[in-house]
Amino acid sequence: MSDAISTDSENSEFSLFKHFWSLYLLGGFQSLAYAGFMILVVPLSLIMWPDEPYHALEIGILVSVLFWVSSLTGLLFGILIDKFSRKKIIFIISIFRSICIAMLGFAIEGQGYDTWIYFLVFVSIFAAFAGGSWPSIISLSNDIVPKEYRSRFFGALGVWMGLFVTLGFLVASFFVQYGFWREYFFGLGAVIFISGVVFFFHTVEPKRGAQQEELKHILKHEDVEYDFKINMETLRKTMLSKTNIAALIEGISSSILMGSATLLVLPYIQTPPHNLSPVFTAVFMVLFGLTAGLVGQIVFGKLSDKLCKDHPIRRIYFIIISIIGGFLGFIFIFFIPLPHLTVEQGNDILFLLSLPTVWVMGILMFISNAVGTLFMVNQGPLLQEINLPEAQGKMTSWNQLLENIGMGIGAILVGVLLYVTGTNYQLTILILTVFIIPGIIVWILTLNWYPKDAEQVKKILEERAKILESRKKESL
Repeated sequence: MSDAISTDSENSEFSLFKHFWSLYLLGGFQSLAYAGFMILVVPLSLIMWPDEPYHALEIGILVSVLFWVSSLTGLLFGILIDKFSRKKIIFIISIFRSICIAMLGFAIEGQGYDTWIYFLVFVSIFAAFAGGSWPSIISLSNDIVPKEYRSRFFGALGVWMGLFVTLGFLVASFFVQYGFWREYFFGLGAVIFISGVVFFFHTVEPKRGAQQEELKHILKHEDVEYDFKINMETLRKTMLSKTNIAALIEGISSSILMGSATLLVLPYIQTPPHNLSPVFTAVFMVLFGLTAGLVGQIVFGKLSDKLCKDHPIRRIYFIIISIIGGFLGFIFIFFIPLPHLTVEQGNDILFLLSLPTVWVMGILMFISNAVGTLFMVNQGPLLQEINLPEAQGKMTSWNQLLENIGMGIGAILVGVLLYVTGTNYQLTILILTVFIIPGIIVWILTLNWYPKDAEQVKKILEERAKILESRKKESL
């Protein structure tokens, strides 16, 4: 596998789809399952409390548990990922997640807190296994994808995940709105299970470190394995580098707003007095959110690889632009004078698309999503560059821990702030915006730290290449 990949890279013919179509499929359905708890927050509340207003606090707790449990178990998975087969771990994760999703279809509707507790139990189990998904993908892709294709890989993965989430939102909204929510959970559980099996038999896992420039030449030999482990010295020099610490701080900072975004905007547009239906919301997201994601991830992914190939520090500038531009576009949505609608008007898609304010909101959503994609296509490659092959899982799990803690805080905080402010969405979003400022500041500081941190990893890998070469000679 490593030899074939090297050849692909050298001939500029590396095919992302050829190597990752099964991962795109699995990742798409798993992203839909994960995001489903957020994009269907209002319908989920009605499943539990059919005749009551939206339970912001209880749903916020449910989403927070999803984030926090996955972040804690992610630390354990991070250790396992750096020791054992990433392919097998991803397969096991998919099986347990599929079972948990399917079990939600057996919930008893309309029982209030009894239904809520049932969801809480299986969401917690689902989250426990979800914690290993992203670290596994980061670690596996680090050994499969050539460096000059990294942004395009994360962009393509983001496109597929966004496609599944957005189109899944449309399907899920239809199923839930017309009372077929059980079928939604049963069907989603089944396709995740099938996708996991397909991924396991399709994916070929390469040697660890196979795409590191310093190690490629020696790891091509079948009898040479990269078997180094993190020790206190390499932990201090790499995992605790200033750039890594900055990414960790930014993770919790920006994620507070990210974790509250869906829980804030969906109740804002779907409840009185605006009453935009879940189905129209899904159509709106396809028109403006999905298209922005497709354009942003594909265009910015290719552009980032081209501009950052010889100057990787440029990824930091793109990250800063994505945070500022992405969140500003989202914030402005809450200050558009949306019309007061009846429930019937909120279901009339053609009528809603004739309203100028809907198009203004759509343009802002498009700009926010498109600019925001710069973050995904650049953060992953940047962090892979400053971490050793045996630390990819652990470092990603650390980052995921703080991001999920931030999202969990955001999910609860939005419920608390809406309660305290008397459902004042504009004041709530302004308060939450304060939390992104520390993240912007630390990324600006990394412009001075990154070159030294990247060079440190390069030196360690060069030393290890010499060790592997000496082992090879001794074995002859």
